[in-house]
Amino acid sequence: MAKLYPYLLCKDARAQADFYIKSLGGEIESVQTYDEMPDPDPALEGRVMHLVLQAAGIRIFMADAASQEIEPGTNIDLTLEFTSVEEAEKAFDGLSEGGDIFMPFEKMFWGDYFGRFQDRYGVRWQISVSEE
Repeated sequence: MAKLYPYLLCKDARAQADFYIKSLGGEIESVQTYDEMPDPDPALEGRVMHLVLQAAGIRIFMADAASQEIEPGTNIDLTLEFTSVEEAEKAFDGLSEGGDIFMPFEKMFWGDYFGRFQDRYGVRWQISVSEE
């Protein structure tokens, strides 16, 4: 079983999150910046790598886009979060077949397994396993 979260790629994730909090209520649960990556890119200093927003009873993930132009329609990924690596690998392999893999599914520096791709129909996905 998986949980589904929208993942918004933003020009300014903090400002966008503040707008949603003002409009919907809620709070920012956590923020990680690109500075926290191994060998961070100085051009991304202080920018948001991952933000978790709880608003209107739902969880929304957000990040400042690091290397792509933000255009309406291409600024959202669907994130499936699994509790087992096996389930996540099966979903990643199946959904990414015939698509474009942006990040292979593997263990990441922050501790979770993660992969990102665009499926053959143009939908962008993130598959993750949380070790909570």
